[in-house]
Amino acid sequence: MNHLTEEHCEACKPDAPQVTDEEIKTLVFAVPDWSFETREQILQLERSFCFDSFAHALTFTQKVGELAESEGHHPAILTEWGKVTITWWSHKIGGLHRNDFIMAAKTDQTFITNL
Repeated sequence: MNHLTEEHCEACKPDAPQVTDEEIKTLVFAVPDWSFETREQILQLERSFCFDSFAHALTFTQKVGELAESEGHHPAILTEWGKVTITWWSHKIGGLHRNDFIMAAKTDQTFITNL
């Protein structure tokens, strides 16, 4: 089991530290299917999940939305026919926080348990 799925997000304040390069080297092993994307100079975690229909993609989107609400940390979500792309980053600090890795791991768990 991924240890990050057992953690909960902490409230992220504007002065919270971003994860360091050393922390990223460790955390990335917990979410190996996620890629790093940089948009507007902001490092983000992103993964696309494939489904056999729009209905299944929409159901997954709803489950990720419920997860985000329960943790108080919200992603960008793009729902298309057969595909959902989830992007995590911490808006207040303009980059990645441990919360983003926690939520990526929980998103993976949601996908696996709802196949």
